Amino acid sequence: MRVLLSTYGTRGDVEPLVTLAVRLRALGVEVRMCAPPDEEFAERLAGLGVGLVPVGPPVRELMRGTTLPSAADLSRYRTEMVETQFDVFPTAVDGCDALVAAGLAQIAARSVAEAAGIRYVYASYAAVHLPSPHHAPPPRPGWPEPEVNDNRTLWELDAHHVNAQFSETLNAHRAAIALPPVDNVRDHVFTDQPWLAADPVLGPWRETPGLDVVQTGAWSLADERPLPADLTTFLEAGTPPVYVGFGSLRPSKDIVRMAVEAIRAQGRRVLVSTGWADPDLVDGGDDCLATGEVNHQRLFGRVAAVVHHGGAGTTSTAARAGTPQVVIPLQLSDNPYWAGRVADLDIGAALDGPPPTIESLGRALRTALTPETQARAKALGSRIRTDGAAVAASLLVEALR
Repeated sequence: MRVLLSTYGTRGDVEPLVTLAVRLRALGVEVRMCAPPDEEFAERLAGLGVGLVPVGPPVRELMRGTTLPSAADLSRYRTEMVETQFDVFPTAVDGCDALVAAGLAQIAARSVAEAAGIRYVYASYAAVHLPSPHHAPPPRPGWPEPEVNDNRTLWELDAHHVNAQFSETLNAHRAAIALPPVDNVRDHVFTDQPWLAADPVLGPWRETPGLDVVQTGAWSLADERPLPADLTTFLEAGTPPVYVGFGSLRPSKDIVRMAVEAIRAQGRRVLVSTGWADPDLVDGGDDCLATGEVNHQRLFGRVAAVVHHGGAGTTSTAARAGTPQVVIPLQLSDNPYWAGRVADLDIGAALDGPPPTIESLGRALRTALTPETQARAKALGSRIRTDGAAVAASLLVEALR
């Protein structure tokens, strides 16, 4: 049995599929993965015995600045990605029994699976990406911001924008491989039975007509890596610090500076993750340490709070650790959704409004650091599932059998 997994994006997009690959291999399935050609992804997959099929440009190149590419550049990138997928996917899927795609960017995946006569599964990492009257679509950079508030209308407009971007290119390729055209590209990619790789407590799906969503739980591996010696020394040298990190995103230096200042104003020590962003610290004070990519599963249980951008992986890991969160969503993808979930569950605070200030960050930190918030975060952490990828792997293998 052989399965092709495919996604494109930062570590938060790739790592869940890596986890699914590990679980599938444990069931005797051969796995290969289409992913960006960044060195860290190639090394990660090689270390697990999963073949990488590189697709598209390195993601780090697209994430170099603190602002996104222009709308015109984003449109060009998206069209070029569809062309690349139709070039690469048919060979990558050769000999496979199924193709699992994660993310709306996987426009060509279902068509290639159709042409090959194999099973196709679409997976989302957050409920907000799937159409529902219970929430609005996530922000999609480069596309017009609608001026309506009705969720159904917003999803209709979202489908229109997806069609405007991809319909002509997709249907031209489908015609070339003797497949009929599709009139709703987004729903074609999603299917009517998508998988939701998110925890049902942290990010539940609300029943929606027309979609038979299979919620498996989040896909994450146990991380056994030890923390670096300098980080361990810092953690043991005083009270638990507040962690600040924005993953693969590049926030403005002002946000990092304000976060450090606001944390210090609460009398707390600070731990800043450089990630891909390489933020500058305000100074080299003994109460503030910069660290690179480390084991968040080990770290988050040892910090007082986690200040982050609202990525699915960071939100889930902090929740599992039972640690309060302060979310500063960067208005991308599912960031605002996870900020809202943290606020709704009262396991921290969200600054999803005007640009953050030292004062607003201070208020959010005071909320997150109260004993009541800490108790709620700890209680919720004990309810988070850890078997999502195993559930998904078993579902796929049983379906293929």
